[in-house]
Amino acid sequence: MNFTEIAEHRQSCRSYDATKKVEKEKIDAILASARIAPSACNGQPYALTVCYGEKAREVASAVMGMGMNKFAADAPVMIVISEEAYVPTAALGAKVKKNDYRSIDIGIVAAYLTAEATAQGLGTCILGWLDDEKIREICGLEQKVRLVITLGYAKEGDRLRPKKRKECSELIKFVGEE
Repeated sequence: MNFTEIAEHRQSCRSYDATKKVEKEKIDAILASARIAPSACNGQPYALTVCYGEKAREVASAVMGMGMNKFAADAPVMIVISEEAYVPTAALGAKVKKNDYRSIDIGIVAAYLTAEATAQGLGTCILGWLDDEKIREICGLEQKVRLVITLGYAKEGDRLRPKKRKECSELIKFVGEE
């Protein structure tokens, strides 16, 4: 698949096949792509914690508060993205420019991770509804948890949904000369 095909096929999976394990080589490929994601000053101000088995089920329970994300219970793998400290140059830039580069970098790594998962034939869903304290305890993390990504095979028959997006004319503005 080329990148446009990946973008067209990637969607938030909300129906996982709980009986189908994700092969280690596919997880390794996903993590290798995440490792090369760009970040401010190449600082990679995040950590990825891959949860399987009982730990994945515990993390799933920590994203299902108030009836949300019930599908997470069937995802065989949960990837927790926690924030880490900036490298000094990115910290200085964030302070001087009043820009949260760490959040941008976490978004980029999540995009790389989910795109590679799609290329590997897997489904993902990026979750921001989570119990930070509970997940930190489950995973032995000190830093704030920013996102959890569910990972697994979609159930058979889970069809590709049409994408509802703004038109380019609503998103894009050209300035200057061609």
